[in-house]
Amino acid sequence: MITVSNLSLRFGKRTLFEDVNLKFTHGNCYGVIGANGAGKSTFMKILSGDVDPSSGSVSFTPGERMAVLTQDHYAFDEIPVIETVLMGHKELYSIMKEKDALYAKEDFTDKDGERAGELENIFAEMDGWNAENNAATLLSNLGIKEEHHFKLLKELDGNQKVRVLLAQALFGNPDILLLDEPTNDLDIETISWLEDFLAGYENIVLVVSHDRHFLDTVCTHIVDIDFSKMSIYSGNYSFWYESSQLALRQRSDQNKKMEDKVKELQDFIRRFSANASKSKQATSRKKALEKINLDEIQPSNRKYPGIMFNNMSREAGDQILQIEKLKKVSGTETFFSGIDLLVNKGDKIAVLSNNSLATTAFYNILTGRDTDYKGEFKWGVTINVADIPNDSSAYFEGKDLNLVDWLREYSEGDKDEQFIRGFLGRMLFSGEEVLKKSNVLSGGEKMRCMFSKMMLQQANVLLFTQPGYWSMSF
Repeated sequence: MITVSNLSLRFGKRTLFEDVNLKFTHGNCYGVIGANGAGKSTFMKILSGDVDPSSGSVSFTPGERMAVLTQDHYAFDEIPVIETVLMGHKELYSIMKEKDALYAKEDFTDKDGERAGELENIFAEMDGWNAENNAATLLSNLGIKEEHHFKLLKELDGNQKVRVLLAQALFGNPDILLLDEPTNDLDIETISWLEDFLAGYENIVLVVSHDRHFLDTVCTHIVDIDFSKMSIYSGNYSFWYESSQLALRQRSDQNKKMEDKVKELQDFIRRFSANASKSKQATSRKKALEKINLDEIQPSNRKYPGIMFNNMSREAGDQILQIEKLKKVSGTETFFSGIDLLVNKGDKIAVLSNNSLATTAFYNILTGRDTDYKGEFKWGVTINVADIPNDSSAYFEGKDLNLVDWLREYSEGDKDEQFIRGFLGRMLFSGEEVLKKSNVLSGGEKMRCMFSKMMLQQANVLLFTQPGYWSMSF
């Protein structure tokens, strides 16, 4: 169990959360959600001990082991991949290193022998003899081939590093597992494996993710950071969202009778309970939903953006995109070759690969960012393309402009301030916020600006790369 008591965190005059009291219990997976900047990652750092709260405390059941998905992708660069994973179980790894140091001594004494015997017993009780095989299996399940297991971590690319660090967190069945954005840079197959792994995980899991489907699949509870408070709700993300919207509608309807409101909530819970029977965590989730106190369901204070692409400057013709014999090679690796594709009006196409570098290369070719390829592609004469890359920093670096002036640069037609403010307002920039400097924005704020830009462009073809990374940044 994790017990959070009277927890508060303040930065100057700003309060992230105040007087938080929560309990996290065995066998449950908690999805931590909140608006951009609400303190999701900071709360995880408080639990892991990396950040001290302003007041209050966090306590754990004695003897329980915690594992954390590290966000520092360079911390283990000089360490072999397999050893990096083993380091996830600190006690076991410490015993392994101490044993190796004892056996390497030239003047091995009787006392050393006694200590080595003690370590061997503990090592065996911890299933240490299977540790390397278990680590290798975990790496393979996460898409790291055996040929990479004994390379230094710095020899792997960024996507492979993420998988190794995830394997490190999962290794050894920790009692408490803290995962901040675990699906970033994972392909669909690996995400599916992780979903299955966590759905059957019997210990405590807390996860921050922008992937709604992932949260729906793995979570038994949602921890919502709102109103500078933190509340736990039974059910997955969709249940939390729909119930909070229902509560908001009921609160605004002052004339509705109380018994009608209760009946509506009960019917809603009953429907979700029925759907829970189809999930991987059916029994525990259904029981949790059936125990919900109707008074606990609160409307969310969160505002949602208005993303609307209904203002095309020109309707797309029948000729959208034609690709012939497209090929991309990087070094000695062929990402793809012989791609022939004809895109028709109204098509919605998902590009999939077990190699994220291949999908990124395909995206960069179509957007004109990569010109080193074989074959050809041609957009139709009526086509106006808009896209949002994963890394949008190039659009903001060196630009000392307020948001109105920043967005005005991308308007080919109307430059009026009220017109520009309208697109910023859809993405929750209002009042004095539009006078913020574009070069001091957070990652989530930059993405909201990029959506404003995309809507302003009035494109008739939209390209997205990894939209799940930022789909809940708002």
